[in-house]
Amino acid sequence: MFSHAFNSPISELNSPLLSAKKIKLLVQREELNHSHCMGNKWWKLKYNLLEAQNNGVNTILTFGGAFSNHIVATAYACRYFGFKSIGIIRGESMKKLNSSLQNATDNGMKLHFIDRESYREKDQIDWKSKFGECVVIPEGGTNELAVRGCQEMIKDVSFDTVCVSVGTGGTLSGIVRSLKSNQNAIGFSSLKGADFLNTTLHKYVHSSNWSINMNYHFGGYAKINEELIHFMNNFKFKYGITLDPIYTSKMFYGIFDLIRSDYFSSNCTILAVHTGGLQGIEGMNQKLKTKGWKINY
Repeated sequence: MFSHAFNSPISELNSPLLSAKKIKLLVQREELNHSHCMGNKWWKLKYNLLEAQNNGVNTILTFGGAFSNHIVATAYACRYFGFKSIGIIRGESMKKLNSSLQNATDNGMKLHFIDRESYREKDQIDWKSKFGECVVIPEGGTNELAVRGCQEMIKDVSFDTVCVSVGTGGTLSGIVRSLKSNQNAIGFSSLKGADFLNTTLHKYVHSSNWSINMNYHFGGYAKINEELIHFMNNFKFKYGITLDPIYTSKMFYGIFDLIRSDYFSSNCTILAVHTGGLQGIEGMNQKLKTKGWKINY
């Protein structure tokens, strides 16, 4: 029922910079693995939904912001596999839902908005007393079952360093667990001041072959500027690969910046994991209209 047979090919990028630095850059195209539950979200949900099914629980409750990829993916997966879904959304109720939340609603998710102060205390709330028997999945989907799923993500391809965007740390944790002793991982944080990520990684992994780069968040979660938009548009033109504005664009910007500064040794192979998130582009463009900016996809 939850077998993974989607298309996620490996693409190699070519550019004068990569040739000059003698770097091989591969992209694992997880944004192609599913049109609605794309990228790392499939892997994070897989065992959570299996556990709910095995325990006879038919409702999934989870959390997210107004543009959350996790909310949208959970809504779709629950509808597809026959679960009811509840989304606890950070912020005030909207008169008109943005494209992400409308997508979640269209897939049957019942949305409940709570103020930001209450949202910060969400882990202390007994949600089952409010909504009945349900499986509660954390914000971003990170828990032991999600890490277990992400441990299966990386394809059998030769590389020295794997790079991945980081939100809550679950995907990076699973990837690190799957590495060979001669490989290492770099997580690129999309959040500003995300020191909790190191604690999260130490909770799920017990090796030291990983690091988290905090230098390419562009001001914080869901923050973007004209320079990053230009990078995204140019990346699409050069390589034919669509990046999302919240996660993967920041990772690829960071990878190329580090390559230019000789962070990586010559003749190394980098595997960059494209974790999806493309559904957020429409909503981001709605926000960017007021500034006269646009992601040209």
